[in-house]
Amino acid sequence: MVDADQTFVIVGGGLAGAKAAETLRTEGFTGRVILICDERDHPYERPPLSKGYLLGKEERDSVFVHEPAWYAQNDIELHLGQTVDAVDRTAKTVRFGEDGTLVHYDKLLIVTGAEPRRLDVPGTDLAGVHHLRRLAHAERLKGVLAALGRDNGHIVIAGGGWIGLEVAAAAREYGAEVTVVEPEPTPLHGVLGPELGNVFAELHREHGVRFRFGVRLTEIVGQDGMVLAARTDDGEEHPAHDVLAAIGAAPRISLAEAAGLELADRSQGGGIVVDAQLRTSDPDIYAAGDVASFPHPLFGRLRVEHWANALNAGPVAARAMLGKDVTYDRVPYFFSDQYDLGMEYSGWAPPGSYDEVVIRGDAVKREFIAFWLKEGRVLAGMNVNVWDVTEPIQQLIRSRTQVDTEALADPHVSLESLVP
Repeated sequence: MVDADQTFVIVGGGLAGAKAAETLRTEGFTGRVILICDERDHPYERPPLSKGYLLGKEERDSVFVHEPAWYAQNDIELHLGQTVDAVDRTAKTVRFGEDGTLVHYDKLLIVTGAEPRRLDVPGTDLAGVHHLRRLAHAERLKGVLAALGRDNGHIVIAGGGWIGLEVAAAAREYGAEVTVVEPEPTPLHGVLGPELGNVFAELHREHGVRFRFGVRLTEIVGQDGMVLAARTDDGEEHPAHDVLAAIGAAPRISLAEAAGLELADRSQGGGIVVDAQLRTSDPDIYAAGDVASFPHPLFGRLRVEHWANALNAGPVAARAMLGKDVTYDRVPYFFSDQYDLGMEYSGWAPPGSYDEVVIRGDAVKREFIAFWLKEGRVLAGMNVNVWDVTEPIQQLIRSRTQVDTEALADPHVSLESLVP
């Protein structure tokens, strides 16, 4: 039973944490809500960091989840620039890392997110080596790309995933020279497979991006602390003034691990194991967002690092903390904008999970929907420059119905008609 004397602590000041705090208040919780953020910026959304804000098309203030005054107005105790270094599950306290202050909780939500994976090669300590995860990273990279564009400079991007490609697109729009180094045979190989990865490879080649597939960075060469080139394991040296490491992210689980919470195996994406209500192995501790490994009724146990997961899981966790009967079973969703291509992806279909890809529309013109199927059932769908179809795509996924692939590929057959 929840009452006004209880204290709910949220560790992690990203989108999931901010939306959880908001939901606690909109659901009528009148107890203490403490939101602890290890950054000095107010909670913000991450997609603009590699999209609109990085391109200079969105203002800095547009990335924040709430106006700064909102937290005081809603009696949210916001601690910026603070870390939590320990959870005592017996005493039900969290300890601040700076001064050792102990704070009691009745319910605890861990939304510590993920952190960029680091390149393990010589030269990563040079001034021109970058990561992109935080607002401060985006601010720095924005200035770097603008300078590269002015000076005809060159950036090497390690990793052909979503962050790598979105930064490549931004760099080309600034006028910088771009080389992407990717060990897989196509960009986005682990998400889209080779069939659709090539669509994005061709898009970027048309805009002047150079790709080096099947190779890895082995060294970043510098002089006087500055980047000069990047070497790959095929013996080539690529000129570079800057290098971006975009090789994925790892869940920030150290706090949960030290507290003895159950963790997911790396083969399942790692993260903190939660149930369908986002409750961890401790009934008074919850986890959501990038750090949580949750059971999905369609896809098994997942850990999802996308904006929509943080947006939707934070409120579900908050309602679960309040004792409400909720289940987190959203179909994974994300979006990307690169040059004149916009896309949305729903579902989960990594390579090896599907046996057929069906294209509806014109892939050459990049106006199409791609569907990944297993035994005639839709696992995932991606609409490229085709809009207002996310709902029927997700309905097809949820239905688990075997579909007529000829009808699925025919743009004249409505998607809604294929949903039972």
